[in-house]
Amino acid sequence: MCLAVPGMITQMYEDAGLVMGRVDFGGVTREVCLQAVPDAKIGDYTIVHAGFAISLLSEREAAETLSALSELGDIEAELNAGGQTE
Repeated sequence: MCLAVPGMITQMYEDAGLVMGRVDFGGVTREVCLQAVPDAKIGDYTIVHAGFAISLLSEREAAETLSALSELGDIEAELNAGGQTE
């Protein structure tokens, strides 16, 4: 299963005729194709799926999404810890 994750655009440039950029995902930076979000600018938040920015969102929406993903991670960790035997 693949998950689309929000990140902040920190750099934009052109490569082989495509709009590309660097996106920060909470300290992890990845190269992303920004071609599908023509209104994007540095400092914007975008949803990224499989290396492609697919939409823009507000900082509030990004924070809410990241919080929900964090909660899911906490729940998964609790479930995994509960299933372990000593």
